[in-house]
Amino acid sequence: MAVSTETIKQDLDLLNSEQLQQIADFIAFLRFRDKRRRMNLDPEQLAPLATEFAEEDRAFAEEGMDEYADLLKQEDEP
Repeated sequence: MAVSTETIKQDLDLLNSEQLQQIADFIAFLRFRDKRRRMNLDPEQLAPLATEFAEEDRAFAEEGMDEYADLLKQEDEP
């Protein structure tokens, strides 16, 4: 079934306030979804972020290793 703008406008004129609010919410959702689909992530922008977080992750892991080694020693002690 083909849908025309005019038909939709006529249908909108028949709706009550609550139904119009639901239509408005749905339109907002469609716009949000469309905008989200159009967002393209640029790999050149993501590469420095990945590097930055990898270095941070490595630092956290190394920082935690000393504490982990101490906990292992405590478990081995009688």
